[in-house]
Amino acid sequence: MIGIYFSGTGNSRYATELFCREYDKDSRVFSIEDDDVFESVKGADLIVFAYPVQFSTVPKIVRDFASDNRELWKNKKVFVIATMGLFSGDGSGMLGRLLESYGAEVIGGLHLKMPDSIADEKALKRPLEKNKELVKLAQQKIKESVRQMKEGHPTKEGIGLLYRLAGFWGQRAYFGHKTREYTSKLKVDNEKCVGCGKCEKLCPMNNITIVDKKAVSGNRCTMCYRCINKCPKEAITLLGKKVVEQCEIEKYL
Repeated sequence: MIGIYFSGTGNSRYATELFCREYDKDSRVFSIEDDDVFESVKGADLIVFAYPVQFSTVPKIVRDFASDNRELWKNKKVFVIATMGLFSGDGSGMLGRLLESYGAEVIGGLHLKMPDSIADEKALKRPLEKNKELVKLAQQKIKESVRQMKEGHPTKEGIGLLYRLAGFWGQRAYFGHKTREYTSKLKVDNEKCVGCGKCEKLCPMNNITIVDKKAVSGNRCTMCYRCINKCPKEAITLLGKKVVEQCEIEKYL
């Protein structure tokens, strides 16, 4: 087994690492941004693939990774973990169906409610203790899911018609179009930005550059919120108008 993930604030990375460690302490985990992820997938018979749900669907960067490397998935067994701040009817099913179209066998799925990574929307924020409680509950779900997989009965959250209908009518029918393409709506407050370059280094899409000591965003943002949650001056926003709370998984462990 190997684990692969895409993560903005660490939720999906943490879930992958814990799941794989519980299943086999010698298993290895890779980001889809790692150079050696391709060879690792080629040599694996079972893959745990975790990602953060956006509007009950798959982020553009994850969808592109899966489709650009479609030859990797043929005859692979895949277990999908979907992390989310609120709700996703078929988060694991969305990625699972895509991988199945490239020849993978999706053996199950797991949905984990985690601290929300959207730092600039007050309505989505929870108290610190509530987020810590969410992480503890996620840890318990992961351990129980691993137990069931070892017994030959992997969990199948997000897999099947009823889950699919819930995901479509719950969010995707109204907001699913937001992830079909990369976005140009990332905003930088030039009065706050000091040109430190942290966002430029963190961006998985190379969508941010420093020009004249200020961050400048392009049109290929995948809405991972990595830069927004790491900016030391809280100068970057996307969906909201100001940063309410910066979030990383380490804050809740």
